[in-house]
Amino acid sequence: MTVTADQSPAESVTPPDAEPAGPPAPSPVAEAFARLPRVVDLLAARAEEHDRDATFPYQGIEAVHEAGLLTLTVARRYGGPGATLAEIVRALGQLGRGDASVAVVTAFTLLHHAEQGRTSGWPAAGYRRLLTESRRGPALVNTLRAEPGHHTGLPETVARRDDEGWLITGRKTYCTGAEALAWMAVTARTEGPAPRVGTFLVRGDSAGVEVDPTWDQLGLRASASHDVLLDKVRVPAELALGLGGGRDAARESTREAARESAAAEAGVTRAWHDLALAAVYLGVARSAQDWLVRFLGQRTPANLTEPLATLPRYRSALGEIEAVLIGAEELVHGLAPRVDLADPDAVARTGPAQLLASRAAISAVQQAVALTGNPGLSRRHPLERYLRDVLSGRVHFAADEAVLEAAGRAALDRSTVRGARPQA
Repeated sequence: MTVTADQSPAESVTPPDAEPAGPPAPSPVAEAFARLPRVVDLLAARAEEHDRDATFPYQGIEAVHEAGLLTLTVARRYGGPGATLAEIVRALGQLGRGDASVAVVTAFTLLHHAEQGRTSGWPAAGYRRLLTESRRGPALVNTLRAEPGHHTGLPETVARRDDEGWLITGRKTYCTGAEALAWMAVTARTEGPAPRVGTFLVRGDSAGVEVDPTWDQLGLRASASHDVLLDKVRVPAELALGLGGGRDAARESTREAARESAAAEAGVTRAWHDLALAAVYLGVARSAQDWLVRFLGQRTPANLTEPLATLPRYRSALGEIEAVLIGAEELVHGLAPRVDLADPDAVARTGPAQLLASRAAISAVQQAVALTGNPGLSRRHPLERYLRDVLSGRVHFAADEAVLEAAGRAALDRSTVRGARPQA
């Protein structure tokens, strides 16, 4: 049958008496979301145990993987679902309802796959290996950047070059998921008088990698955010990222454009991080609210004949929590699709957005604890765990002062551009 210019290939091969096509198959993202409630229930059932014992939730991570949630952000060109940030904040908000530690570990792996989809930063062979491992089971990834007592300047972790590649030596701290990471993206500086900073892709089971179980925090106790020690860990030359090459004329001529592009991508990467992690803690706050609603509906003090939920004071307080969370959720879920469209204004606003969302989550859970009194602080109930988890979420964000100073500087810059002058 000849295909004419105004005829699609699909139309050309469909017999006129063919049966109508059925409904389209659900997308991988839709299928993963359909499995999400069951995963959340499983996480919630085991969260208290892992929190109390500070044990890593392997079963929970396995459930997230089997549901297809751990690889949602693998780009379509790599055969993945290519989930957007708007979809990820929905998924992570739900996972946060079940277990904040599992949600945070999942978030960092999702962020890595999303960044690879935008930048192709990993070499092709290395990323194919990660994808192969991801099909076989959970393959967690995280960037190891923080160092004990290190806040500015070059990393203390050193990469020494030899004939076979690189040898990495140093200590990293706050390495979320440390004991279960398949890959570690380690920031380090090269030796020599003109050190360069790069990222070195380290297999979690490499010789010379040791996990030091230092994580004994108030909250996120199951996240295994331990220190990682690296002692002359071998990394092939092709798995060293961001070091660049010599300074030939061609590179010099495009250096400024490369810097601008890198800065723009860094902003998008930060925006994904800000909103994804903010969604986790808003999910925790929603679980706290759910528990509070059940408590108020069941609790009847000795001096009352009806539950606390019948009292206007408690309903008003619950409404205050609801209003705070609605505002924060609308902010996060409203910015996410704009970041997907690379809207620079949206990208610039995610820092203040995560600060407001984090404050909202903390405020909501603190209010829930205040309303319930002693029962809310009992370890027999999950509310005190929710409070510890949202308070501990601050470790994943820039300091409030840094976010606010940047926002203030941006406001001053806008005023200067517009020629605004303060009135006398």
